[in-house]
Amino acid sequence: MACETQAWKDLKGHVEEINKTHLRDLMSDANRCESMMLEFEGLLLDYSRQRATVETMDKLLNLAKAAQLPEKISRMFNGEHINSTENRSVLHVALRAPKDAVIKADGKNVVPQVWNVLDKMKDFSEKIRSGSWVGATGKPLKDVIAIGIGGSFLGPLFVHTALQTDPEAAECAKGRQLRFLANIDPVDVARNINGLNPETTLVVVVSKTFTTAETMLNARTLRDWITTALGAPAVAKHMVAVSTNLALVEKFGIDPNNAFAFWDWVGGRYSVCSAVGVLPLSLQYGFSVVEKFLKGASSIDQHFQSTPFEKNIPVILGLLSVWNVSFLGYPARAILPYSQALEKFAPHIQQVSMESNGKGVSIDGLPLPYETGEIDFGEPGTNGQHSFYQLIHQGRVIPCDFIGTVKSQQPVYLEGEVVSNHDELMSNFFAQPDALAYGKTPEQLQKENVSENLIPHKTFSGNRPSLSLLLPELSAYNVGQLLAIYEHRVAVQGFVWGINSFDQWGVELGKVLATQVRKQLHSSRTQGAAPEGFNYSTTTLLKRYLETSPEPKM
Repeated sequence: MACETQAWKDLKGHVEEINKTHLRDLMSDANRCESMMLEFEGLLLDYSRQRATVETMDKLLNLAKAAQLPEKISRMFNGEHINSTENRSVLHVALRAPKDAVIKADGKNVVPQVWNVLDKMKDFSEKIRSGSWVGATGKPLKDVIAIGIGGSFLGPLFVHTALQTDPEAAECAKGRQLRFLANIDPVDVARNINGLNPETTLVVVVSKTFTTAETMLNARTLRDWITTALGAPAVAKHMVAVSTNLALVEKFGIDPNNAFAFWDWVGGRYSVCSAVGVLPLSLQYGFSVVEKFLKGASSIDQHFQSTPFEKNIPVILGLLSVWNVSFLGYPARAILPYSQALEKFAPHIQQVSMESNGKGVSIDGLPLPYETGEIDFGEPGTNGQHSFYQLIHQGRVIPCDFIGTVKSQQPVYLEGEVVSNHDELMSNFFAQPDALAYGKTPEQLQKENVSENLIPHKTFSGNRPSLSLLLPELSAYNVGQLLAIYEHRVAVQGFVWGINSFDQWGVELGKVLATQVRKQLHSSRTQGAAPEGFNYSTTTLLKRYLETSPEPKM
């Protein structure tokens, strides 16, 4: 295990030295700060406000070598079955690889397969958008509902939300709507179909196996909505699938020719660059916009694969996360984009990070003697400042990721204002990291003649780590870059911790128990059977639910 290496032990010993420092002092060293800035294609990472010295970074890079990080990254790109518990390759990088790239899984170059599906999606989305493919009543399909959950929902929703106000993407999306149906709660169905006409709606059902319980019930619900209005034959015109189970797709009523494939080597939370995300996004924005998103992600893939670790943005970010979690003992991370367009970024990274690295055993199945994974949460600035920043400044120490853009997607300049709206936003982006790092001392407050009884309340300890990621703008290309940076950062953490970041057995148990409850609800509703086989607490809750909830129509 990583903790048995000398590099890990060196870092453990180094914590004592770091605890003697304060970011006020570390930030006064201009040479140190300069060494902690990385740039790639106009994107700037500043990690000088981390509780780390140049020596810390050297020790972290030694840990990367000791954990065989170079070899593990190579094994991922070479298509080896690094997802050992499911015996699969991990090749989401192939989803955005250039056409002439060679990336192999089980000895076969998968890039031509990827591009076959990309070309098929390009052709299909152009037919829908141009109106050459019409619905059952001859009307163009201008509204799309994508049904999927987890990775089939959070990633595409993040990208869609980020592109909605990008000028180029917005222009391409005029007159069109894209909605995402994930939750099995019927309220989600009601909200999605509200105001839509089945005659102009296309439904994309996203399920690799075409058996995901929540997705398939929602799919059957929307199929009923369509057939009730337009008749059973309309399904072939109004529903398509992202799936590999062509038999079940056809049985459902969808033409298998309108099924778009993806592969076992694509994990759900890493699937936004597959048909899972590319198809609904291309229907909304056109394939040319989505292709720029894919190229942005690919640029980071190449940077991650080929750049020396000391200048490698995902590697440095991953190592700093390991430092914060496993050595400094910070269990959480706040993702704070100063861009409303990135409001769905933190929820997506919650899944990418917490489902990947929320593990208690090593890749060999041994219990871990150290903590892995972070509790990820976030909110766009400045909204978050009026929500949870109080805790971040004066409560628990939570490392923060500040994400900003040089250019706004929708700039506003008001006559008579001191600065533009975007400058006002970015003033906070630049100020907050310094406030966290430096804090405010009792001595400073005394000089400001603050009342003695208020000094403890107005004191800020500072020494709270953060990093800043400044993007040139939030174009489709930059959105792709941001996604790939965080995907690879999470992989780096898992590689160093020695865990499998690409399985998710923790989501299974609840599903199994829900199946038992489902059977009980069915027998109680249809035969009046009393709940049995559950503990006292669950039995009591079920009885209350059955007694007071309305009888559904069976």
